Amino acid sequence: MKIFLIVLLLVSSTVTSLPLLANQPGTPEIEAKSYILIDYLTGKVLLESEAEKVLPPASLTKIMTSYVVSDELKKGNISPDDKVLISENAWAQNPKLKGSSLMFVEVNKYVSVDELHKGIVISSGNDASIAMAEHISGTESAFAKLMNQHALALGLNNTYFANSTGLPADGHQTSAKDLAKLSQALIRSFPEDYEIYAEKEYTYNKITQQNRNTLLRDQSMKVDGLKTGHTEEAGFGLVSSAVKDEMRLIAVVMGAESKAKRASESRKILNHGFRFYTNITPFKGGVSLKNARVWKGEANEFSVGLAQDATLTILKTEKEKLKANYIIDSELIAPVRKGQKVGEVFFKIDGKEIMKMPMVALEDVAEAGFLGRMWDSVKLWF
Repeated sequence: MKIFLIVLLLVSSTVTSLPLLANQPGTPEIEAKSYILIDYLTGKVLLESEAEKVLPPASLTKIMTSYVVSDELKKGNISPDDKVLISENAWAQNPKLKGSSLMFVEVNKYVSVDELHKGIVISSGNDASIAMAEHISGTESAFAKLMNQHALALGLNNTYFANSTGLPADGHQTSAKDLAKLSQALIRSFPEDYEIYAEKEYTYNKITQQNRNTLLRDQSMKVDGLKTGHTEEAGFGLVSSAVKDEMRLIAVVMGAESKAKRASESRKILNHGFRFYTNITPFKGGVSLKNARVWKGEANEFSVGLAQDATLTILKTEKEKLKANYIIDSELIAPVRKGQKVGEVFFKIDGKEIMKMPMVALEDVAEAGFLGRMWDSVKLWF
């Protein structure tokens, strides 16, 4: 048997993402092979087209290269001050790197991990990427295997990396959806390293290079990352993230026809998300929402709530329509452990379920003594 509780939520704060509903605003026309827009906090998809299409990522690859570097730093396997010896493979004069983006490191010179990391993210240096790959894994091919292990762990199902740079290679591929998930994971897991992505220029060896992400200099938006990419095969790509009113969005545009177009289409997508969507947290994690009845315990009831915040991404026009239905188990028998699932809460708009979360015990309830258990057994019998 279950107990149903219905609560109307009148929300006046921020909003979160939903699946596309009938009253969603019109989708902007985006000139690109593939694109996606997600809310960073909830991961909800707000806009997408061909988001799972497999495409060459070009230098968008370096988001994963940087992710691996940050992970190795966090684990203590490397340190920012480590000196990396530049091999001929990583040398800026390597013929394989001719005409590509470079940090301009010199062969047989030592460069710190911190400098190389900035060279990867800000200067999009292919030489810096290879140098870090060799420093971490010995060879670039071994590093690519490590990149793929991380891709698998993050659920990037349409991704395979053959190198650390994004230079054309057989099978080297990803999708807009995977890049959005990767960027979300990077921002969440390595917030301090993510700050590198907001830097507008970087100087190494007396050479100053501008960050190719021109949205960083767009005063109409608060863009603070992430990365551009371009090869003849891939076209022009941009993964960007921006914040407005405490809401962070992540946009991915792949296969645009020019530098200007990848920026303008990304701007359209981000502006659309901020214009029509918001994040809302009707219930906070760890806060009691109800007292539930428990049988055969030292106490007769205990506090029930959510283990984490209930945050949704919805259209701004739907805030007043949000409702929550609780379902709590009615025959809970002690012992009850803190964190134990005892029910569910369902969030709905116009009767359509948009999210559900487990309701959990917020405290322990120990088993009662023999007489207490017997007395409750009699009550339950009737």
